[in-house]
Amino acid sequence: MVTSLAERAELIAALADRRAALVREDEAGGAKDRARQLRDHVRAYVLPRVQALESPLLVVLLGPTGAGKSTLMNTLARATVSRTGVLRPTTREAVLLATDADAATLRKGALAGIGAGQILRAPATTASAGLAIVDAPDLDSVERANRVIADALVEAADLGIFVTSAIRYADKVPFDVVQRIAARGLPLLIVVNRMPPEESEQRVVLEDLRRVLKDTALRGIDDARVQIVGVAEGRLDPTGERLDADAAAPVLQRVDELARDRERRLALARRALEGALAGLDPLLGSVADDLEHAAAEGEALRAITAKSYDAELAALFEELRGGTFLRTEVLRHWESYVKADQITRFFSRGLGRIRGTIVAVFRGMPEAPVGVVEKEVTSDVVAVAVSRATEAGRRVGSEWASREGPAAQLAQDASLWSASPDLAARIQPRLHEWVGSIATDVQARGAGKRDLAFGVSLGVNALAVAAMVGVFAHTAGVTGTELGIVAATGFLNQKLLQAIFGEAAMREMIANARERLETLLGDEFSKERSRYDRLTADPVELRALAAELRGAMAPLAA
Repeated sequence: MVTSLAERAELIAALADRRAALVREDEAGGAKDRARQLRDHVRAYVLPRVQALESPLLVVLLGPTGAGKSTLMNTLARATVSRTGVLRPTTREAVLLATDADAATLRKGALAGIGAGQILRAPATTASAGLAIVDAPDLDSVERANRVIADALVEAADLGIFVTSAIRYADKVPFDVVQRIAARGLPLLIVVNRMPPEESEQRVVLEDLRRVLKDTALRGIDDARVQIVGVAEGRLDPTGERLDADAAAPVLQRVDELARDRERRLALARRALEGALAGLDPLLGSVADDLEHAAAEGEALRAITAKSYDAELAALFEELRGGTFLRTEVLRHWESYVKADQITRFFSRGLGRIRGTIVAVFRGMPEAPVGVVEKEVTSDVVAVAVSRATEAGRRVGSEWASREGPAAQLAQDASLWSASPDLAARIQPRLHEWVGSIATDVQARGAGKRDLAFGVSLGVNALAVAAMVGVFAHTAGVTGTELGIVAATGFLNQKLLQAIFGEAAMREMIANARERLETLLGDEFSKERSRYDRLTADPVELRALAAELRGAMAPLAA
């Protein structure tokens, strides 16, 4: 449970890092930008304030071109430290008024993200320890670099003083900045320069300004009400570089109070941090939305892949079980070897009697074509598995190609349109192990029937191949000439194994062999499918991170 601002900041920083690490090249540009923005913002502005709450309070003067920021800066400094004039934009760099020690602290913390050449140091002779003031470049500057610095200072500030004029307070660019200050939760004081001399006209301006600001979430230094200070046109001191002390008195009083009172500075810094964290909520929500969108896209892509591979794997199993998978020339090898015409005559006498004469039946037979049949059968399994996996890859590629991000990934790897180049090489040795497992099963089941299983000339390997053929050519109720040579060979294998091991054991042995084969092929198809799953972010991980980001927006625990 998060119970402090510091804990929340650290949590958000960790979540932002995780999100940035999950950014993928095929994501939409906006999502990538928001992920980087969140990480950079927290690292550059939020964490430095957490780690140094007692560092100097940073007051930033913000406003549009020609509003009088530099004049107010000189007034607060009680010296001419910032240029004023009619050249636009007058303030080309930020001007920092701070003691040497405070300036060094800020350069390592809140101002670390701003280049050294973009901030000028004002003479520190009138600076107050613990409080730094920055005259920011104009917010509506025609020079983009100036706007970037001003935006960065909005994020770094503990207190904003927004300087505008009686004729510019409703301009779009300054008002957009006011909205950003409100979203940031930055405590604010507003100074309206060049007010008309008549009090009645001043009231009209200030009332209209309050109307403009009414729907914003701006808050003041001490409470939710933002203090607005009006300064009449021409209220300058004799130098013309500073406001008249009486005209600027409310602003001077506020800043001087902060300069004198460390506890007030610390409280304001905490409020600024609280506002900065609250101001992250919209961005956190947007990043969470991006993650959920990416999760939905990932789920859709993975569903396409799963559907294609599941369908082709099911078709592969059906083909292997269908009784017509094996080529007839392979089956004829086996049918010829077991001499169907001779064995069927013995079968007609009944299984009990065949067990007593089976040794005589096979004595003197030529060597079983174990190697030939095993090689041919496993080669056929490899061929049909690769064919089905290729079709699955083609189907995935066809559907993915209609989506921009996946289409780019397909273009980078042509192998994604078919089976993996090494699929056949992966399956072949596993099929050899599979046949070996059948031999092990035969040996185990025949241990108590040595006069039948091991005394016959067939031997363990031949019986294993017989069982292997039974996996593909088991009659399973298919009769007559419907399957021709397949049915005949299947019948032979069934009766042969049944005579030696018994019907129940024979069926169990074939069923187990089939199950192991399908597990093997299912595993290889899962590996094929994983090629595509690796190209998508994990939807579960994305949704979990989205939920954590939304959780970080919750109020602090009491």
